[in-house]
Amino acid sequence: MDLLHGGDAAAAAAICGTALLAAPDNVDLLTLRGVALLACRRPRDALEPLQRAVERAPRFARARENYGQALLQTARLRESVEQLQEAARLDPRSETVRMKLGHALASLGAGEEADAVFEQAFGLAPDRGLLAEAGEHLREGRVQECERICRELLARRPDEVNALRLLAKVAGESERWGRAERLLLRALERAPGFHDARLDLSRVYKQQDRLEDAVRSAAEAVDGNPHNPNAHYLHASMLALTGRYQEALAAYRRALDISAFHPAAWVGMGHLLKTLGRTEEGIEAYRRAIEQRPNFGEVYWSLANLKTFRFSAGEIADIERRLAEEPLDEDARVHFLFTLGKAREDQGEYARAFGAYAEACALQRPRVAYDPVETEVINERIRNVFSADFLARNAGLGCMDPAPIFVVGLPRSGSTLIEQILASHSQVEGTAELPDVGRVIAALSARHPGEAYPEAARRLEASGWRELGESYLERTRRHRGGLPFFTDKNPNNFPSVGLIHLMLPNAKIIDARRHPLDSCFGSFKQHFAHGQAFSYDLVEIGEYFLEYRRMMRHWQAVLPGRVLELRYEDLVRDQEGQTRRLLAHCGLPWEDACLRFHETERPVRTASSEQVRLPIYSSSVNHWRHFRAELAPLIEILGEELDGWDP
Repeated sequence: MDLLHGGDAAAAAAICGTALLAAPDNVDLLTLRGVALLACRRPRDALEPLQRAVERAPRFARARENYGQALLQTARLRESVEQLQEAARLDPRSETVRMKLGHALASLGAGEEADAVFEQAFGLAPDRGLLAEAGEHLREGRVQECERICRELLARRPDEVNALRLLAKVAGESERWGRAERLLLRALERAPGFHDARLDLSRVYKQQDRLEDAVRSAAEAVDGNPHNPNAHYLHASMLALTGRYQEALAAYRRALDISAFHPAAWVGMGHLLKTLGRTEEGIEAYRRAIEQRPNFGEVYWSLANLKTFRFSAGEIADIERRLAEEPLDEDARVHFLFTLGKAREDQGEYARAFGAYAEACALQRPRVAYDPVETEVINERIRNVFSADFLARNAGLGCMDPAPIFVVGLPRSGSTLIEQILASHSQVEGTAELPDVGRVIAALSARHPGEAYPEAARRLEASGWRELGESYLERTRRHRGGLPFFTDKNPNNFPSVGLIHLMLPNAKIIDARRHPLDSCFGSFKQHFAHGQAFSYDLVEIGEYFLEYRRMMRHWQAVLPGRVLELRYEDLVRDQEGQTRRLLAHCGLPWEDACLRFHETERPVRTASSEQVRLPIYSSSVNHWRHFRAELAPLIEILGEELDGWDP
């Protein structure tokens, strides 16, 4: 029992199993082994000892309660209800039995009966009812009400760890990650075996960009409860974020060995296999997720987002049926609509494809926060601060390490292709879209609470520029091996060219450009996992593009020759000539491997991961022409920006 309370359920189950060899009919041991196996997330294994306990002691309420729980977790719902009803009759004062009975009735579809049983449970344990009420407030977005209830509970019971965990979630809602961390650590001090809190702590560390701490916390959850598939799943996710892909793959497999019914783990493994270039295995993983959760829209989009994958006519018809008939939540509907747009586009049904994309974007736009006026204002402030005079006065003060190669621009403009070419060079490490320039900016703003970036840059002393560069290099170290150079292809770094120039004077910068309409429409029809909130409205995309060009013209004016503009269309038409130009800008000697970039084996995380594993092709050039009529509002906004491009 001490082991079970201490969080080592696996050891408790093993000890009970050994003891049962000598006393096979001991009801207490049978029940304890079943409880321990349930704590290990092994409900099927728990059925046998708990059934034996019930058979030997029919009036033992605790054995029936846990037998009912095991039946519930193995989807034997009617049997679960029968056992839990009998347990409730045997122990009329037990609120835990009634909570489990309520869940079983709800799973069976008996909503009114379930509500009545929950009310009985809350009457027997008012604090449990208050916690349930607080959780409901949080799910519905009533954060203040949740916080009020949790504080009331903690005033009476300072060690109520569930209330601490809920308060940490409240803190997370407002991105107060430091407070969330402190609350979870406090809960774990009081209950070291509270594995859900430890998993939450891993997620909080991730939000703070403390990825090694996130991995460690998830690993501790695995150690404490090695039979919990969710712990292995989260551990795998965190390992993947740190680039430890083979370890992550092994952790996903362990999660699925414990519970093959785990759609999220199948999706995570599919993403990882795609990143590693093991496309067919990734597709199979995605299909397993669909089998287990047919309305899991994200998985369908993951298949569509392979770009080289094609849905069959039957699969497209099934997607259309789900959109028309199934009660999909908004997130699933958005994913299905983007998927349908891609499937129709692949079939050459361009007008119908655009209709699906437009409907998807109309649903997604209210779900993201984006203010185009705010974007224009902050970019104007950046241009005002990083003037020619300011740049000249602070030139040469940064960290002189030449390792970083930045690829900036707009999404869907060929940056992954440029990165893949560079990463095919023996001296260049291809990384990903790194968030670290933004983190450096956030840290700079934090130094001067009354004066945020970009104005805070004016407060830097001479040594401050070198410190910023060194900070960036230290932050990115986890993504790098031992090669002399590395890429950072975060397209959103284009407003930060001046900052990059001052903190890393020897870094190379490339502006990835593509026909404005292909670039803008490519973003419109891409459902981004995060960021790029400007991309769900054609007018806002057009205005964002104009702001991007205004910013790049500023850098060209104040830092002439500092940024190489490389057009996707030029690279397609003259691969060798443009590749030589790219390598020369980066100070790299010629290597033939850069022309055979599609043969380079490396993880690629972006939407273009499959495309850059193919030889260069021209079918994406001027693809926008298929949608000329639908893109009329965008064409009008872009105006003169289209001059000089193929009409």
